[in-house]
Order: sequence, then C-alpha cells, then structure tokens
Amino acid sequence: MISFKQLPVLVLLRGALWILAASASSFAAAPQRPPNILLVTCDNLGYLDLGVQGHPEIRTPNIDRLAAQGVRLTALYAEATCTVSRAALLTGRYPQRNQLNIQLLAEPSKRPDADLARWGNMGIGLRHSEKLLPEFLKKAGYATGAFGKWNLGFAPGSRPTERGFDEYLGIASGNANYYHQTYGRRHDLFQGTEPIKRDGYYSSDLFADSAIAFIKNHADKPFFVYLPFNAAHSNGPNNMRPGEETVVWQAPQKHLDMYGYDPRTNDQRKRYYAVISALDEAFGRVLAAIDNLGLRDNTLVIFYNDNGVNQSELDPASNGNLRSGRPFVWEGGIRVPGFVRWPGVVPAGAVCHVPITHRDFFVLALNAAGAPLPADRVIDGRDPLPALTARTDRLHDFLCWDYNGHRAIRQGQYKLVNRAPRSDVWELYDLVNDSGETRDLAAAKPRLAAELEGRFRLWQESATEEVGPEALSVQR
Repeated sequence: MISFKQLPVLVLLRGALWILAASASSFAAAPQRPPNILLVTCDNLGYLDLGVQGHPEIRTPNIDRLAAQGVRLTALYAEATCTVSRAALLTGRYPQRNQLNIQLLAEPSKRPDADLARWGNMGIGLRHSEKLLPEFLKKAGYATGAFGKWNLGFAPGSRPTERGFDEYLGIASGNANYYHQTYGRRHDLFQGTEPIKRDGYYSSDLFADSAIAFIKNHADKPFFVYLPFNAAHSNGPNNMRPGEETVVWQAPQKHLDMYGYDPRTNDQRKRYYAVISALDEAFGRVLAAIDNLGLRDNTLVIFYNDNGVNQSELDPASNGNLRSGRPFVWEGGIRVPGFVRWPGVVPAGAVCHVPITHRDFFVLALNAAGAPLPADRVIDGRDPLPALTARTDRLHDFLCWDYNGHRAIRQGQYKLVNRAPRSDVWELYDLVNDSGETRDLAAAKPRLAAELEGRFRLWQESATEEVGPEALSVQR
C-alpha cells in the first residue's frame, strides 16, 4: 500500500513523465527544416579523372570520400557543351525547349557577324522567360548563392542576382585565367553585377571560400549553394596577361609539389592532374565547413561534371573507353561522373547504373525542398530518388540529344547515334555490353534501329512545343 508520504513524490514523477512525453510528442510533431542543397559542377573533366572513377594517378580524396558516403552514378548524362549543359541543369528542360542550344561566344569574337547581344558571354544568353532553380527555391524560403562559372549570359536581366540568386561571385564567361580572372583580354570577375579584383587568388579557392562564407552566414536557415567551378577547363593564350607564360593548365605550386612535379613544368598532363587535385581540395573545404557546422545530416550534396572532355584535350584527360568527347554526342561527350550524398535518404557506398540526366537534379532539389514543380512549363527532368535508392531500374523511357547536327537517343541499354552531323546514317550500340560504342548493330537489328529513329524524330518535332504538364510522360 502507498503511504500518504509517498504521494507527493509519485505526483511529481508522473508530472515529470507527462511533461517529457508531451515534449517528445511536440518535438516529433515539429516540422523538420528542409535540407540545405549544395550543387557542385566541375568543368570538362574526363570521365575517369577521379580516384573513385578508377584513375591510377590523380589524387581526389575528398571527392572519393563523397562517393563513399553517397551514391556513385555510372550512367549520368549531360549535354555536349558547357553553356547548353548549365542551362538545362538550372531550368530542368531540354535545350530545344529553353532555346539555349549553342555555346555562348567570346568577346572580341572572330565572327564579326555574330549576334553578341544575344549569343555573346556578355549578351542575353538564356532567354528571360525561362525560370531557374534558385527562383523556385527562393520562394520556398531558401537563401541562394552562386559562386563560379556562369556562362549563361551577363546582359542586364541575365545576371545571377537577377535570376534568383541572393549573392554571386564568379566569372561571366565559360573560361578564365585561374589567377587573374581574365577572358578574351577582358577582366571577367564579378560580385553581384559589379566587376571586382581578386588578383592572384586561385579561382577554385576563391569560389570555394565564397561558398563557405555564404554557408556560414546562412547556417540558420535552408540554403541553396550553386558552386560551378571552372576547373578543370584548360586556359589558352587568350586568357593570359601580357608577359605571362602560356601554360594550358594553371595549378598552384603546392599541388604540383604533392605529385613531386617541378612547378615550372610545361608537361600538360602533370599540370592537369594538379588542377584536379586543387579542385578536390577546395571542394573538400566546403564539405568540411558543412560538417563542422553540424549540417551534414540535413544537406543534400550533388556533384557532377558539365560535359565530356574537349576533343583537343584528350591527351592529358582520361575518358577511358568512352568514344570521342565534346561537343559530340558519343558517350565521351555526354556521359559524366556524378555523386549524390543525402544522409538517411540515399544509401552510402551505393552505385547506380540507371541512366539519369542532370535535368533530374532540378526535380530532386525542388522535391527535397518541398517546393512544387512549375505548372506553366514542361519540366523534362524526373525525380531520380527511385533510381538512387534502387527502387527502379528505369527512370526515363528515353533520352535525346540534338546539338549542332549531332543527334542521339538512348532507350534502355541501346543508343542510336548519327555517324556524322545531320547524317541520315545511324549507328546502333548496346551500351551495357559495349560502352565504347565500337560495334554497330544497326544492320543486325534493323527493326530496333528504325523504331529508335522514329521515336527520336517524334521527340524532335515535339521538343520545342510548350505543352501542358499532362504531356510530361510523352515528352520525357
């Protein structure tokens, strides 16, 4: 029997338990903050040019660690050139639909007839009627920042802070001097819409440090950071200042030292390796900042390359057995390395072989943020989570490319591709058994080749149409 002396203690205990239960219930009911989103793009990287991708010499411990903590994508596709790829990423739409399907031109241009007001780096570029990912995330309460290569047009109305980003620091063009941020003999570094000087500040470090500062300043609310490095893009004489040595890949001495290379070397393979390791270190500092702020478990990290390596750069870069490179639509031009880390949502150390596209990251980011997809335009991306979590082995019915007369369609394991630009001769490849596109099966499988060509032409006819969301299954 309980004595009266014990009652006050029991009452207190029961009260305490009730308070704890109520607190736990209240905590469980509290809405979880939407995840932060870090979207990282590197530039013209060879498909194998990372340790985790199998390169025997290039050192990329931070990117390798990211892959171990998330999902590695072996069949990730982008577009065949920088401008086009980035426009498709940020709109979630095929280039034929967003109508930016050319590489923006340098100034001064060797083409005096070129419409630089529209198609130059400092021109309009991506038409203003297009809506970009940060615009939708901003409406969902995200702080938005972009740091690095823009390459989508820099005329009034086209600049990052006019297209949904709260902050921007980076280069307007598609390529610039790593230390002096010049392009076409013109200064090319901007903060917001104004030119700034950061002479001698290595661009991979500059962009990473700017991203880190933004993350620290917005750690108390959801943030979206778009970090498009210009590494590992080469730099030719057009980007050098008077009196500078013409080197193609500009790398910090410490990253040449880490390989034991002479910092004065003009061996472009060695310099290229050092550029990639410098990129890896800069990216690693961004990841460390997220982890040190206690944000890792609630941050979606996406890392990918914008397009295959340039044809003229194939010697130092490594595309493995993939055929050709940019700006062509063979696998070497459009298949790129990619990784997704989202603790508790996608498995760690997994590998995804399902064909997906960088346009799918647009949908992934909006779904993660709890933001609705736009209803007034066709979005060609799909949510890749079912593929990333091994719940499906087929995300898209087909994927298509049509760039400068180079055309291709992939459906399942098969890919149909033009032998030459605007040619009516098509070749058929089984990418599961022949990722190098070496054995043309068109003669052996004429019915399949004809079916894929017909599907491509139907897509080509409909790709520029602005149809309603009810047609999404047809368009994708």
